[in-house]
Amino acid sequence: MGLDNWSRAGWSHGGGPVLGLEASCDETAAAVLAPDGTILAEAVRSQLAEHTPFGGVVPEIAARAHLAHLPALTAKVLAEAGIAAADLGGIAATSGPGLIGGLIVGATFGKGMAIALDKPFVAVNHLEGHALTARIPGMVPGGVEFPFLLLLLSGGHCQCVAVEGLGRYRRLGSTLDDAVGEAFDKSAKLLGLPWPGGPALEALARTGDPKRFPLPRPMLRRPGCDFSFSGLKTAVAQTVPKLASDQDRADLAAAFQYVVAAVLADRASNALGMMPGATAMVVAGGVAANQGVRAALHGVAEAHGLPLVAPPIRLCTDNAVMIAWAGIERLRAGLSDPLDHAPRPRWPLAELSA
Repeated sequence: MGLDNWSRAGWSHGGGPVLGLEASCDETAAAVLAPDGTILAEAVRSQLAEHTPFGGVVPEIAARAHLAHLPALTAKVLAEAGIAAADLGGIAATSGPGLIGGLIVGATFGKGMAIALDKPFVAVNHLEGHALTARIPGMVPGGVEFPFLLLLLSGGHCQCVAVEGLGRYRRLGSTLDDAVGEAFDKSAKLLGLPWPGGPALEALARTGDPKRFPLPRPMLRRPGCDFSFSGLKTAVAQTVPKLASDQDRADLAAAFQYVVAAVLADRASNALGMMPGATAMVVAGGVAANQGVRAALHGVAEAHGLPLVAPPIRLCTDNAVMIAWAGIERLRAGLSDPLDHAPRPRWPLAELSA
């Protein structure tokens, strides 16, 4: 059945709107989606102010912020959607991977609502949420059909994944050391940029010469689609002491971003060669918001005769829209989770099923 022809048939919960809750790291989010993927309401509360003084995410502070703000955020999206809690068809909450304190807050809050409302509960894998975002009909007419290649690029993950169906994920390659978002943040810190470093480095790179500094391109042209960024980060660290001006810093930022985009494009091309039946190349995660990375990956997808599907910028980082949608996909397949499902700080996609 095509995504644009969904009906309530087959929904174990009757097809009502689904509430998604996200609290896996440093953004508290809630969203309400209709069964056809229409976003009825969404809200994200950033914890930037809480964590900036520490130069990174403090897990205990993150958990306390989720606890303080998730109830009000949930009430807000329900009101904006014009949905009474009793009319929901289900509750979906991120249950891993992520910071265990935040996962416990979000999942427990979702379970409490499910108990009080007598609704099904879906424990959503955060990575599956990113993977399935491209299937929201509003992102692409009708949604992306299986199978497709997913590049998951974030502060904690850097993977090429064959998405073969709901709950069917085959990892083709991953990072051997740092995740790409981590490399962005650490290189930004070396350049004296504020946290979060990725967006700050991208902004600085716009005024730089990407060809000035000959940085290494780890794994380029090697077989397979694994990644490595520790050597590149080390090269940045060794170059920073030699910089004498703001233009030097901009040039190094541009060179770093250029090399990362080139490596990601090379690895993505190899991954597509390992997945000849792919319908699309999908990029998701915080680094998917980087315009240089998007442009490089667009060229790869075009060369393989495939579309590049990337979420809107607001849905690249952690959000509850993708969590609600993953809940919709699972509920439509007749899947829900018991209320004793334990949040998991580590939860590989390969361990999911449908």
